[in-house]
Amino acid sequence: MARTGQAGDRDTTAARLLTSSARNSYDPDLDVDWAAPLAEDKPYMPLERMSLYGTDLWERLSERQRIELSKHEIASIMSVGLWFEIILMQMLTRYAYDLDPRSPHAQYALTEIGDETRHSVMFARTAERLGVPRYGAPRLVHNLARAFKATASGPSMFACVLVAEETTDRLQRSMMDDTGIQPLIRAVNRIHVIEEARHVRYAREEIIRGMPKLSRAGLRLHRWRTAVVSYAVVECLVDPRVYASVGIDPAEGRAAAAANPHFHATRTWMGEKVVPFLREQGLIGGTGERLWRRCHLLGS
Repeated sequence: MARTGQAGDRDTTAARLLTSSARNSYDPDLDVDWAAPLAEDKPYMPLERMSLYGTDLWERLSERQRIELSKHEIASIMSVGLWFEIILMQMLTRYAYDLDPRSPHAQYALTEIGDETRHSVMFARTAERLGVPRYGAPRLVHNLARAFKATASGPSMFACVLVAEETTDRLQRSMMDDTGIQPLIRAVNRIHVIEEARHVRYAREEIIRGMPKLSRAGLRLHRWRTAVVSYAVVECLVDPRVYASVGIDPAEGRAAAAANPHFHATRTWMGEKVVPFLREQGLIGGTGERLWRRCHLLGS
């Protein structure tokens, strides 16, 4: 498959990203008003992007219950994002271990680790402020991820990072300037979107540089690894326990969401930026494509 896209010189790109980091970085302790009261009448995410939107279960919920469920659902998404950012920090630390620390490329990898540390604390404080239970990936996925973060490398490592970052980024961009959304969530999303744009550029260029080096067997391995991890991350974003917050049995809520065409369309929408790029680079294809379709990132 022909691959498109161009990557600049590693150190030139990294130097630009370091300059951007110096100019446009945020401290959540100072830049988020954690003491501000929550608005009782504003949802925490767009209602039409929620997992049960359009289902019979949704129709039975009152407006207050829908807002309450939105609080738990966005908290789950942020909690899974936090979990994956901890994975990313460990992968970046391993990646930087073999780089020349004098190079801008290595220094930006270390800068990104610092960004992700702040983001993780910001998401954790958001969940604490919302007063929700601990949500996250299922224990099996949580434990299997130990092997991934200890061994992942090359194009699939950066591709999995892109899927986690760009799918949630699509959702966050739709909220950060929406005055109908909770101000706290908008503030958190704005910080994350601005800083993640640099991380996306870094990861995309590493994929473009790495793909031509793969053998046929290597390509199959990286396609499969990307598909498996992407499927796991996207499927974990909404913890079924969120449905208990409005009196819905978690198993019933999960089944309704899994069969919900509106939610399938939201998944496809979330993948509209990253999927074409990964397809162009040759990282979507082969036997792993079934997983992409099962989690609806490729559409129906």
